[in-house]
Formats: sequence, C-alpha cells, structure tokens
Amino acid sequence: MTDLRIREMRPSDKSEVSELICVSTNQWYLMHGFDANFPGGPRVTEIFYDVYSVLEGSWGIVAENKKTSRLMGTCFYHIRPTHVALGIMNVHPNYFKLGVARSLLKYITDISDRENKPLRLISSAMNLDSYSLYNQAGFIPHFIYQDILLTVPENGIKDDIPGLKNVRPATLGDVPGMVNLELEISGIQRGGDYAYFIENRDGLWHVSVWEGNNGEINGFLASCSGHGFNMLGPGVSRDQEQATALILQEANQNKGKTILFIIPAESSRLVKRMYEWGGKNNELHFSQVRGEFTPYSGVIIQTFMPETG
Repeated sequence: MTDLRIREMRPSDKSEVSELICVSTNQWYLMHGFDANFPGGPRVTEIFYDVYSVLEGSWGIVAENKKTSRLMGTCFYHIRPTHVALGIMNVHPNYFKLGVARSLLKYITDISDRENKPLRLISSAMNLDSYSLYNQAGFIPHFIYQDILLTVPENGIKDDIPGLKNVRPATLGDVPGMVNLELEISGIQRGGDYAYFIENRDGLWHVSVWEGNNGEINGFLASCSGHGFNMLGPGVSRDQEQATALILQEANQNKGKTILFIIPAESSRLVKRMYEWGGKNNELHFSQVRGEFTPYSGVIIQTFMPETG
C-alpha cells in the first residue's frame, strides 16, 4: 500500500494499539464462529504494550496510514541472544487483506536477517491466512500445541502429583540454572525474561522451579495474571511429570480464575491429566521457525505474551 508506513511504537500509541489488538482479534474469532478472545475489552490488551515496553530487547512497530495517521496494524518483537521472536501481530479489520501484515512481517524478517538469527513464533493453526503468510516468508512448523482453558476451583486443584514437593518459588539465583536448562532442552536463551518475571516489578508474574535433590533446576514455569489476562507460560521441564507438577503449582496461584496455557500435543500423559482437571481444548497452535532449529528434548510450555516460539 502506498499510504502505509512502518514505524516504531510511541508511548502515545498505547491506547490505540490496545484497542486495535482487541478489535482485530475479537473480529477474526467472531467472523469464524468463535467467542471473542478478549471480552474484557482494550483494558485487557493493554498488557501487551505494558510488558513489551519494559522487557529488555523487546519493542513494537505499527503500520500507520500516512494520510490519516490512523494505525492500520501492530506487531511486537523481541531480540534475544539466540534468536529473534515475533510476538502478537494484528491488522485493523478495515485493512484486512491489503498487505498490512506482510509489510509488518517484512520489517521483522529484515531485523532477523541483520542479526543473523533465526526468527521464531507461535501461530494459530486455525488461521490459514496467517499460516500462508508465515509459510511464504520461510517459516516451518515443527510442533503442534494444544491451547487449554481451565477454570481453577476457588479452593484450588487437589491432586497427588509425584514430585510436587520439589516445586518451590523461583529466586533470582535460579536464573543461571533456568538458562542452562532451556538451552539444553530447546536451544534458546532468554535469561533477561526470567529475571524480569521473578523480580515482578509490575505485579503480574509468578515463577516456580522444579529443583532436584542435588539442587539442579529440572524445570520451571511462569504465570501472568492481570487486567483479566490469566496465562501460564513460558516453561520448560525435562519430563511430563515435572511439567504437571509445575502447572498445578502455577494454576493454584490463580484460584477461582479461568487460565489459558499451551502444551505440546505429543505429551499425552500431560494432556490426559489436564482433561482430568477439567481442562478444555480452545485452539491449536504451531511452533514455527524461520532459519536454524534445534529439536526439543523435553517439555516446552509455550506462551504468546511475551512470545516464546
């Protein structure tokens, strides 16, 4: 589009960015026969701007109409030591199918190419338009994830999980062990993210670790809860039993709330336990990478805020 320009987000864009994310996402789901993803309105989606504006290495861009100065689309991204990550990308319904998303994506792929790093994302398996966009840009899907919605009882989830006694709140001293574990299991690093979650200066986060008898960190899981946005992730563990214990611990940080989390479809024992707790499938997502990919060797619990891939 000749009337389009890409620029970095400004603090003055926050309200319009939050409203665009909300209306774009809700409109797509409603058009395809689903419930609105953000029924709480733009107040919920402010969390994307709030987190990306303070998390080191992350920021956002907008597609702006040069004639009217209205925002046509938005996208967040994160430059990490091992890769570049593509966050949530939205186009205003007034500009669907006009090349706005393609222009935003080109801006991010150019960053990835300049950094000489792989570009990673989590994308909906139901949105074939976005799948085609990413596929044509060189992304390859590697894993299927199930989005689970779970309403946590007011008194918490009661279950006898092996290894639950090994789960404890994370401290900043755990960050090196968390970094080493994720590098081993998934080939990526994002220690700055973990420090941000654990410090929790904005009051949104909680993090648990699964500690072995020798003091080794064998798993961890973060959760985000604020403004009506309740989601588990990111997380990594060596096996499904550790992942189950971590999910139980973080779910019970959200008693009386409905939470969303994304787990590997191939982790059958983990998926079965989530069904036993009352979890319901909400959607399917692909983990996609443009560039070099290291196969996973454990359980990865993905998230899209902030994105992981």
